[in-house]
Amino acid sequence: MMYHWTGAAGYGFAHWIMFAVVAVLLIYPTGRILMRMGLSPFWAVLAFVPLLNVLGLWILAFMAWPRGSSDVSG
Repeated sequence: MMYHWTGAAGYGFAHWIMFAVVAVLLIYPTGRILMRMGLSPFWAVLAFVPLLNVLGLWILAFMAWPRGSSDVSG
């Protein structure tokens, strides 16, 4: 019996379509947020790299974000 790489480990065509949909739903808004922060939207790819995604969130949490004109003083 011959196996094809798309059928490896039970991953079929529907799995890869669902992965692509979830990837777009995750990467697009993450890229938009990063652009508003003045960073490259290509950093959104880190969301798919284990451990680097957590490290990226911690770096973003503690970095100085640009402030807009609607800044709330307090």
